[in-house]
Amino acid sequence: MPALVLADFPSQFLRLVALLLGLVWGSFLNVVIHRLPRGMSVVRPASHCPACAAPIAAWRNVPVFGWFFLRGRAACCGARISARYPFVELLGAVLSIAVVDALILTMPPETEAVHALAVFVACFALALGLLAAAFIDLEHMIVPDAISLGGTVLGAATFALRDMSLRDSLIGAVVGFVIIWLPFDVAYKKLNGTPGMGLGDAKLLMLAGAWFGYEGALFVLGAGAIQGTAATLLMMAAGKLPQEPESVTRERAECLAAIEELPPEERDAAREEHRADPLADEPGEGLGKARIAFGPFLILATLECLLIGRDRIFEWMLTLA
Repeated sequence: MPALVLADFPSQFLRLVALLLGLVWGSFLNVVIHRLPRGMSVVRPASHCPACAAPIAAWRNVPVFGWFFLRGRAACCGARISARYPFVELLGAVLSIAVVDALILTMPPETEAVHALAVFVACFALALGLLAAAFIDLEHMIVPDAISLGGTVLGAATFALRDMSLRDSLIGAVVGFVIIWLPFDVAYKKLNGTPGMGLGDAKLLMLAGAWFGYEGALFVLGAGAIQGTAATLLMMAAGKLPQEPESVTRERAECLAAIEELPPEERDAAREEHRADPLADEPGEGLGKARIAFGPFLILATLECLLIGRDRIFEWMLTLA
């Protein structure tokens, strides 16, 4: 029996499957976004109301439609449910279809279905992880290692799916990490006493390098910086300066309170460790002192690199050089 090839599957069927997968996994991402930065298991317990902890019935947990059916409020206690939930589910569906359109349906029709499936699974997993990391960074200004390091390992493990060598993937990962770590963590810290950027951003660049080589890491850094600057200027034009997320302010206060409750012999060491955190101090006044999450812009550029294609992006880079 001949192996199944891409031409055996209608494009609309593939898009429909991608839509359903994106919605379902987008719903799971909401669990990840809520629980991962809080150190909670993303598997147990089952879905429950964040306000009163009551279990959520499966029929009320249908992606997107469940939120609209409940009119944005929990059925158990009436607590407001953030519009982030259906938004993330929709973004999961959009990214899933985008991966199919940009990376699967552009393959030659004679491509074996097993190979196409492997490419989809790897790239869809990356897209989901980055989507979760973007929302976590926006809310907590951290990028979980489980996502950045896990994505780096996935990139190195699947290098052959992108016509790369393992050597190119590993060099890209090292370059991606160093171009953030060396100037912003080592040099800036020596000059100012605190790191200029968190290592989470360096690990995101490491992930990009593992997937797209050192050229991809450079593109992600440049495109992320340009898009981040543009977004900040648009906010300024609208009369709004970036504000530190409330959760970061709250977590800092809780951390300082916990330090003060330590025995005197442990307190000084804990304070010193706390001061090493880039978020240890309150942000100053003005744009130059504003605290902006850079991770989402690096993530946006990484997704662009994934969907546009590293070869096409490298051609553009050579044209501009």
